[in-house]
Amino acid sequence: MARVWQRLWASLDTVARLIGGLGTALLAVAVLVWIGVVVLLSCVGIGILLVPSALRLLRAVANRERARLDVLDPGPVPREARAAVRDVAVRRELAWLPLHAAVGLAAGFIGIAMPVTMLQNTTYPFWYRLLPPVDNTPSFIFWDIFWDVTDLAGALVVALSGVLCGAFIVALGPALVRVQEWPGRHLLAPPAGADLSLRVAELTSTRAAALDAHAAELRRIERSLHDGTQNRLVAVNVLLGAVRRAVDRDPAAAHAALDRAQDAAEQALSELRAVARSILPPVLADRGLAGALDGLASSCGVPCEMTVDVQGRCAASVEATAYFVIAEALSNVTKHSDAAKAVVQVAREGDRLLLRIGDDGRGGADESSGSGLAGIRRRIEAYDGRFTLDSPAGGPTTMRVELPCGS
Repeated sequence: MARVWQRLWASLDTVARLIGGLGTALLAVAVLVWIGVVVLLSCVGIGILLVPSALRLLRAVANRERARLDVLDPGPVPREARAAVRDVAVRRELAWLPLHAAVGLAAGFIGIAMPVTMLQNTTYPFWYRLLPPVDNTPSFIFWDIFWDVTDLAGALVVALSGVLCGAFIVALGPALVRVQEWPGRHLLAPPAGADLSLRVAELTSTRAAALDAHAAELRRIERSLHDGTQNRLVAVNVLLGAVRRAVDRDPAAAHAALDRAQDAAEQALSELRAVARSILPPVLADRGLAGALDGLASSCGVPCEMTVDVQGRCAASVEATAYFVIAEALSNVTKHSDAAKAVVQVAREGDRLLLRIGDDGRGGADESSGSGLAGIRRRIEAYDGRFTLDSPAGGPTTMRVELPCGS
């Protein structure tokens, strides 16, 4: 049964992609006609002035197809007509335009006609008697079948033709999608090296984010040690000096100073442990990611539903990043959201660790408001991860994180 539903959804996706291609094909036909008009007008000199705007229109339609196929956008068209015509991307778009106008239109037409005919003809035995005899001529792919249906046997034959349309979409629909998308994937793809350049720029940005995150972490540790632990140790040193001076002349004061020194030393040790845990929580090594996150859920200020589906262990740095991201997110939920419930889902899919943190609070979370979201983003981008936040005013808030964790 699951395979049947899977094939059904795959077929619906196929039809949707064919119809999407039909939309851009209709735009391509309109642009093709306009470029033809501009070429004709250029013979008398008027169309020369329209060439840049026509090429920008071509780029806009091509970018619609690029967005549909998830292909990189080459950027704006050069403003000067000669430079635009010499542009490699423009030339490839001019080659793509008539191909997509023809192939995309035909494939998209079939993508609409097949399911419509399937629905019409497979249900035909249930309503053909309601039609007047003169109109009782069913169609196949929008063309009339060349006989009149007068009985149930004929209606069942029509229904069989509808089943054949459905079988066509299931069996040959993916191939039809590939044919429709072939011009765009081969002619609208960026030139060689563009992907590499984009990747270099992305890695440069994430490297800078990693350095910023590292520097911020060092500053946080330095502040924790300076403002807390160092002051405690100074107090211990002062108290031990007082003990040395008072041990002979006032033993009672010396014992009191020793008690205070011991308390200060214990507080310094506690703060040192807190700093160490903030670098890499020992609970991750002891209990794994699932156990560590269960601890976060139990200590959260609002009821938290935690679901962890991670087989095996990820790298320690990835687990630490996931732990700190979820800890900071739950802290924000407790402090700022007025939520009644939080939900955390953690799963591993291939080489990605996926985190989803949501709450039913008031929403309106903003990275610029100082709630720690900017720090979360920097920490995630430092590991070449992805961070998205959806928090409309009035809620709910959903944070999604992807972290690479190896295969």
